[in-house]
Amino acid sequence: MHHDALLILVAGVLLATGVAASLAAARVRLPALVVFVVIGMAIGTDGLGWIAFDDYELARSIGTVALVLILFEGGVATGLSEIRPVLRSAIVLAVGGTIVTALVTGFAAAWLFDLSSKEGLLLGAILSATDGAAVFALMRGSHLPARLARTLEAEAGLNDPVAVLLVVALVELIQTPGYGAIDGAVFFVRELAIGAAVGVMMAAGSAAVMRRLGGAPSGLLLVSSASTAAVGYGAAAAVGGSGFLAVYVAGLVLSDREVPARDAIRAFHSGLASVAEIGMFLAFGLLVFPSQLGDVLVEGTLLGLVVAFVARPLATALAMAFEPFTRAERAVIGWAGLRGAVPVILATFPVIDGVPHSLEFFNIAFFAVLVSTVVQGSTVELLAARLGLAGPSAHAEAVG
Repeated sequence: MHHDALLILVAGVLLATGVAASLAAARVRLPALVVFVVIGMAIGTDGLGWIAFDDYELARSIGTVALVLILFEGGVATGLSEIRPVLRSAIVLAVGGTIVTALVTGFAAAWLFDLSSKEGLLLGAILSATDGAAVFALMRGSHLPARLARTLEAEAGLNDPVAVLLVVALVELIQTPGYGAIDGAVFFVRELAIGAAVGVMMAAGSAAVMRRLGGAPSGLLLVSSASTAAVGYGAAAAVGGSGFLAVYVAGLVLSDREVPARDAIRAFHSGLASVAEIGMFLAFGLLVFPSQLGDVLVEGTLLGLVVAFVARPLATALAMAFEPFTRAERAVIGWAGLRGAVPVILATFPVIDGVPHSLEFFNIAFFAVLVSTVVQGSTVELLAARLGLAGPSAHAEAVG
């Protein structure tokens, strides 16, 4: 009993610390994920030693569950109707921009660190995705125009599955003889198509069930909505589709359907996503050993700067070349590609699969994420203001 009470106490203290850290980070314009990760590192094995944690498989499972909750909440909070005007731009950026970012970062990594092309591209794919949790949080508190904010939110929700598939395909390419580009392309298209279809079907089915539960206690409606995310992810993955894409699409479509207690459902998933975000970043902080980061300090910093100043802006310029955005808007889109939990989750894939140099890749990716997040996350609104794009927040415009 004493042990259980201590665990509950520690969990409560960590959650309370996470809330306080989020408020403090917002005041100094620093993404909260940085604070959560630092707290995890401080109480981990290399810090105060309160919690010993080096289980990459468990960390990936925690990250997967958290990302499912975060992506579903991102879809529910936005809705397909709100992103429909920018959907084409978001898809082009999520697919084309992510691939270009992976290619540029990968070849830069291969050149900088004397890696093979496949190893460099794997590292590039790991760092190719923007982070849903970081971008959602930034956009909802920002003063960017609604069209710009919605594009970045939709991209963040849609590009996670793309990056996951790139990493999985490259791990196969490195470890499986005979696995080629055609195999990867078929895998890529199949996963995205099945994931999107499952997401739409799950939202339609969930909305019908929830309407039938209209007279039931509100708690059952909340549980029903949460089951949509879980079943959507599992069903898509079980039939060879992208579970992450299914979850995000299900949230987007469900948000536009007429269902009881819609406001309560949004508030419920907002709370779940916040808890998931805190737990995920704390877990990744525990997984990082600060004593190992010194060996990748230069590499991680260089690669983080390449992502922020070269790969992402170039990918944005190419992907947005024929989209209806001004130069100033494209500059903000290029700078607002925050890295976060998703690259760290992806960095666990090669470690678990035993890919050579994978632990080094994990530490490099982690440091690059920190550099990108601190440098870009704290300056997005400053850049927008300098370019004359600051105004009422996207959330305020949507409400109004």
